[in-house]
Amino acid sequence: MTTPPALSDWVPGLDDSATLAEAHAGMPGDDPSVVPWYVRLLENPASPVALPGNVDLFGHDSIHIILGRGTLPSDEAFVLGATMGSSGRLSRWQQKLFTLATSKLYRGPWRLGRDDLLLFEMAVRFAAHQSIQPLGDVPWRDLLSWPLGEIRAKLGIHPPDLLRFYATERALWPHSAAARRLPTSVAADHVCPDE
Repeated sequence: MTTPPALSDWVPGLDDSATLAEAHAGMPGDDPSVVPWYVRLLENPASPVALPGNVDLFGHDSIHIILGRGTLPSDEAFVLGATMGSSGRLSRWQQKLFTLATSKLYRGPWRLGRDDLLLFEMAVRFAAHQSIQPLGDVPWRDLLSWPLGEIRAKLGIHPPDLLRFYATERALWPHSAAARRLPTSVAADHVCPDE
């Protein structure tokens, strides 16, 4: 029996054939109770002040899987930006509030640095311009038996566009651990090795 990777080492890639349930089964995870109050305040649908694109933890993990992103701060920045950007409801002041909160209020692995915030803004624009369906509104549990490629197609997520974005990210931040391990093709076994 193999030991699953640590959450920080996990990268799902862009495999089209696995189902969402299979991908979730391979994702290591933390107990939801470790998510701090300030993250739940702005990002959880149960919060009265949640920002556009808010989604529960299962949905958030599903978005990581669909976008082929791990869980390092840069990965989180991209996932959050794509989720908020796809909502079609994110105003400029809400985006500013979020960047302020994630750079000043958030702590530990939830805090985003300067490069992460730039990546977040790029991901907001990417999702809005790609006409991706609102990722925070997807009934993720209803799609557990679906192959990931079919889910991406249904949501308007085009892997070639993701791969072009990821190539740009690698060019901008060649020394970033998250950028070095981004998918370079749709097959799950073709990710850049973490150096």
